[in-house]
Amino acid sequence: MKLLQQLVLILVLSATLSANTFAKPAHHGKAKAAAKQEQTAKTEQPADAVQAAAMPTPAPAVAHPVVGNGPVPPPPNLDAKSWLLMDYTTGQVLAENNADARVEPASITKVMTAYIVSAELAKGKIKLDDQVFISENAWRSGGASTEGSTSFLAVNSKVPLKDLLYGMIIQSGNDAAIALAEHVAGSEATFAELMNQYAAQLHMAGSHFTNASGLPDPNHYSTAHDIALLARAVVHDYPEDYKIYAIKEFEWNGITQHNRNTLLWRDPSVDGIKTGHTKDAGFCLTTSAKRGDERLIAVVMGTPSEKQRADDNQSLLNYGFRFYETHKLYDAGKPLAQPELWKGAQNTIALGVADDVLTTVPRGRYNDLKASMEVPGRLIAPYTKGQQVGTLKVALDGKTLAERPLIALADAPEAGFWGRMSDGVLLWWKGDKAGTGVAVVPNLAEGTKCGRSWKIATNVGADPQYPDVTPRDAQALREWEAMRRAAE
Repeated sequence: MKLLQQLVLILVLSATLSANTFAKPAHHGKAKAAAKQEQTAKTEQPADAVQAAAMPTPAPAVAHPVVGNGPVPPPPNLDAKSWLLMDYTTGQVLAENNADARVEPASITKVMTAYIVSAELAKGKIKLDDQVFISENAWRSGGASTEGSTSFLAVNSKVPLKDLLYGMIIQSGNDAAIALAEHVAGSEATFAELMNQYAAQLHMAGSHFTNASGLPDPNHYSTAHDIALLARAVVHDYPEDYKIYAIKEFEWNGITQHNRNTLLWRDPSVDGIKTGHTKDAGFCLTTSAKRGDERLIAVVMGTPSEKQRADDNQSLLNYGFRFYETHKLYDAGKPLAQPELWKGAQNTIALGVADDVLTTVPRGRYNDLKASMEVPGRLIAPYTKGQQVGTLKVALDGKTLAERPLIALADAPEAGFWGRMSDGVLLWWKGDKAGTGVAVVPNLAEGTKCGRSWKIATNVGADPQYPDVTPRDAQALREWEAMRRAAE
């Protein structure tokens, strides 16, 4: 016991002698040269600094000419109940008007029906060559005798699922939509419940479906924003099925019908997605277009004419491609920072992002982006690979454009007993001297392109036993107290 007391006393004296630097020793078998180099680096920083690697300067995924910080004009003025323009890659809303207002989706509903059919095909629950029975309900509600769009399916006949899918998407056949719903779920009512479940998964919070075709119903509604989310999911999740939306015509039962999305003929960059119309809904259209490496999604709901919905979509797409651009800022899995790690087998921990970070900005504003990282004042091992340690934020003019978790890029296990104890002594001493024990590194690695700064998140006062320090520091102090009492 006396030997342990002497060892602890030596550690305390060593910590006291190095208190002015608050340096964490290079322990656990690291070379003395490395220890000396680390000590020199740390003594050049403020007493409460956290050593970290500079954040790399982000580079654009595609080079664009710098056009300066010129003004971006407001979006076009559209004669529509609601509308929205979204960047496909980032999901950022570039412009909108009443995008969360409840509207009647009309035949754009069939995009959700098609999405579910694609999902069921991917799961192997149905097949493209399934022979689908055309019920009397499908024929009476959506067949040739109705006023709505139809694929002219014969009652009590059987039609390959693939032909129904094409008929629903290209011809906007109500009978095809109902037949598909009955084949997938047994009844259209049950299928509507499935539609609402998928809507919840896609975060379509403003939508509710009661049928598969989009026929009018007071409880059948959506929003421009939700429709954009759905269109984005179709393009991303089922790219092969999305190609059907670009087909300009389809023949069934000897009748050829054209795709009602007239932008497929007008703009070669447009490759989908769907129209809709009822008396109450007005003329609606959601489109997607790709020019170069950039893809946009436009949604226009409730225009007065078929021509107007096409013109308005075209105006939104032209506006977005002309005045906005998307940049890749950070690569997945690459270290963005290496802050100091306490009680760990290594002295630092590499932090990064799990997925590539991209953002869409007005052209010429890339250099005005500001990035910041929020991490705890002290990081105490262990951490596991993929565990969130902090947060990366990218902002423009004070508005956050992207926010991603900062994760540990590799396991960061605890050090051995003596490594943990020596760090515990330093943490105890630093907490005693620093008061709050909060480490702050202002404007570390400030850059000329994407300005960076550290914001150290704290939660001081969360532990009643040690109200002046962070929870991790409180844990370290409790461990030290336990060792001290054991040595007495």
